[in-house]
Formats: sequence, structure tokens, C-alpha cells
Amino acid sequence: MSATSGIGVSQELSLQFSSAVDSKSVRFLKVSIQNESIVYDQSIPIEGSLTEDLPKLQDLLQDDVPAYILVKLDDPATDWLAIYYVPDSAKVRDKMLYASTRASLLRNLGSTVFTDSLFATSKADLTPEAYLAHLKHIAAPKPLSAREKEMEDIRLAELSNAPAYEGSRARTSIVGTGVGLNWTTNVENAVTELGQEEGSGIVILTIDPAAETLLLSSKSPVTIDTLKSSLPSSEPCYAFFAWPHSHSDPPRREIVFIYSCPAVSPVKHRMLYSSGCTGVFQAAKTLLAQSSSHFSARKVETSDPTELDEAYLRSELSFDTIAASGGTTIKSPLGDTAKSFAKPRGPARRRP
Repeated sequence: MSATSGIGVSQELSLQFSSAVDSKSVRFLKVSIQNESIVYDQSIPIEGSLTEDLPKLQDLLQDDVPAYILVKLDDPATDWLAIYYVPDSAKVRDKMLYASTRASLLRNLGSTVFTDSLFATSKADLTPEAYLAHLKHIAAPKPLSAREKEMEDIRLAELSNAPAYEGSRARTSIVGTGVGLNWTTNVENAVTELGQEEGSGIVILTIDPAAETLLLSSKSPVTIDTLKSSLPSSEPCYAFFAWPHSHSDPPRREIVFIYSCPAVSPVKHRMLYSSGCTGVFQAAKTLLAQSSSHFSARKVETSDPTELDEAYLRSELSFDTIAASGGTTIKSPLGDTAKSFAKPRGPARRRP
């Protein structure tokens, strides 16, 4: 923060500015610093709009002498603009003096009437074109810090993932759910074919963030033993794993939806995949409704693809058998046997 010069406003300037505010007929008031005081120099009346009157400043100002210009704005009628004109060619002492006196000028004249300010280092900065560029810059969105940008992305992801009322307009695409991720034809065909095939295999999908579109990363035959090595280790993905097993009665070929999001994934990617996960799962459920394979009603989520083995899938899909003695079996509403609930052991008996 720069130090103030302690220079005050002259009484004549205060009266001239007060009169200009009341009359609403003065466009420019030129102010300068003379004899350790901020004084009134010259005024120009309003003849047209501000952009039409601005060229008059070219004759009012000197190329190497600083000045303050108090400008009456067009709308609203009570607002003023403060121009700090300090040419690059001015003396260093004058530059420092005018820079340290700005706050005193506004404070003494009443800072509430000045709704904008403009810094100029040459007359070229005070043309109508330059002023319009200044207004465009003021109206532009303010830059966000990295943290603010992250919070804004999270807010937008939450809003886009919220259910919206659509009235009588029903979606025509069976994969048009969630946050609006588009399914390309090859992605839809790959998932459909996986549901109709035999044996084990996997379809891995990624997201094109710019187009908000699902992309087919790969489609290949894998087994439960090679599943963990088939998923990306540092990027999120969606995977549909076809798994023939005998953990149900009768045995069946299960299509398991896997959302893999490694902990080292970029924050933006994690937010994008997380917000689209439910939509992709629901869309695939509709797409595979007529499939010869069974589409699992449970999603499998992991932050470490290397943990995806048969034991992990059995646990996530509630295929584990009851191992704890004294446990109570809970039937899943989805038709599978859920994990057992073990009755807690009572308190130990105290010795007398």
C-alpha cells in the first residue's frame, strides 16, 4: 500500500465540483496539484454523449504533465468517473506525487459519487475506443483462483446431476440420462454386444470432457484373474465386465458395472466421472434389459483397480457365504443373499 502525500483539496475545487454535481451540465473537470494543494484547473461542458465528448481531452491534456480528470457519466446521472492521467514521460517526482494523492482527492470530494476509475499513461488511453475497451474489461467475469475454480466446478457438477422436471417431454434416447453424457454408436453397440456374447469379457469407456461424450477405450476378452490389470491405473473409467460364475443359483453370466477412479486421478476428472456414474449405470440397465446375460443391480466402485479380484466382486455383489457363527441371514430385495449380520457378543462376566 502506497503512502499518502497529505495534500488536501482547495476550497475553490470543492465549490467547483459541488456546483458541477448540482448543475449536471459539466462533462470534465481538470484538476492538478499546485503549491502543495489539489486545485481546480479547467472545466468543459456537456455537449454530447461521453464517447462523443472524450476527444476533447486530447487538447485539454499535455503529453508530459500529469492531471486528474473528473468525468460526468451519462447514466446514471449522479455518477462520476475519476481519470488518473500520469504520462510515462512525466517526471518521477510528479508521478509519485499524483499517485500518493489519489486517495486524498476522492476522500475530500466524496468517494460515493465516483463509481469507476481509469488509469491512463498516454492520451491514447483516453479515446472513445479505449474507454469502450475499459467498459468491456469491467463487465468481463472476474478471474477465479484455483480453489474458487474447483468449487465452481463442483457446484456445476452437482447442479447438472440434479433431477429436473421435464413436464410432458419424455426422453427419446434410452441412454440420455445422468448429466447428459452422449453415447456414440460404437459405445452403444459394444455394450449391447457384450450382453449377447458368451464367456467373459470387458468393455472400457472413458469421457471426452469437451464434448461430454462417452468414448470406447477398449473391448477385449478378460477373465476374473486378469480383470485388475485391464483397467487404467491412473485415470478414471467406466467398465462393463461380463463374468460367468456359479455364485448364484442357478449359475449365470453377470454383466457388472465398474466405476474405477484411482486416487491419483486429476480432481476435474474425478468430479466429471463421479457426476456421470449414476446416469451411465441407469442407461446401461435400460440398454441391457433384453440381454441374454444378467445385468447386476449393484455397482462396483473402486479407487484401486488392483483390488478387483473374485473375492472383492463376491463381497461387493453380496455373493459371500455366511461365515460367522450365530449370524442372521438377510435376504436382499434384489434376490441375492446379502452379507450376514453377526449378533454382537455380550459383555464379559465379572469375577466376584
